[in-house]
Amino acid sequence: MTHTYDIEFRDVSVSYDHLPALEHISFGIPTGSFWGIIGPNGSGKSTLVKTALGLLKPAQGTVRTLGHDPADLGSLRSRIGYVPQYAALDFTFPLQVIDVVAMGLYGKIGLFRRVTRRHRLLAMEALARVQMQEFSERQISALSGGQRQRVLIARALVVNPSLLILDEPTAALDHNSSEGLYDWISTLHRESGMTIILVTHDIGVVSEHVDSIACLNRTLVAHGRPEDVMHAPTIENMYGCGALLFGHGDVPHMVVRRNEDNGRSKNGETGG
Repeated sequence: MTHTYDIEFRDVSVSYDHLPALEHISFGIPTGSFWGIIGPNGSGKSTLVKTALGLLKPAQGTVRTLGHDPADLGSLRSRIGYVPQYAALDFTFPLQVIDVVAMGLYGKIGLFRRVTRRHRLLAMEALARVQMQEFSERQISALSGGQRQRVLIARALVVNPSLLILDEPTAALDHNSSEGLYDWISTLHRESGMTIILVTHDIGVVSEHVDSIACLNRTLVAHGRPEDVMHAPTIENMYGCGALLFGHGDVPHMVVRRNEDNGRSKNGETGG
């Protein structure tokens, strides 16, 4: 079966100040798929995304995003929706929700161009997709963490992208809000058919929601369907220490055996 790929990495390595952040990464993300990018802190997850977006240049190898070098995407860049890990938005600033969403159109209309009625209608349509249209005139500062994250996703959706990249979208949310957001993202994928890439450290998300995963720890430890790659050897290679997955309700957890020489406790529990 022949796939078309929205993103392809071919022997890609990336460095910061000559220190390796990613080494020899090779895999492709097919059009219309739902991928999870997982790994411990500092494993290169965000670096991978920024390289695909052209925000970082690889030291070696080839990247293709929507069939092009990321530096040469031009107008195709409007087909990509991106929600970064830490949104550059002051939530205390007096902005209405609809104005925040309309910011996603600045790449098309220009940073200092007037937002028209048509642009606001597009923003309302994006809010409807995340079930937040009733909050359009509310101050962004008055929303909960989960509601704000949906608004930021609406800002990414306002350009009607074919590729949506979410970098740790639940980093500031509690468990219940996180589960609700993950469920909603899964529904969005089923209904839209767009390619979605979810960067996360949450192994529970991998097992419950995505079609495929890429496990990173500077190198590509494994990639494929969750049921094919989420086994103890993969987890141990990814986290660099003894690790064990165990069932706990519907969401798997992980026990990590830390190195006794580092002066910390021998056992710890983490969700990813």
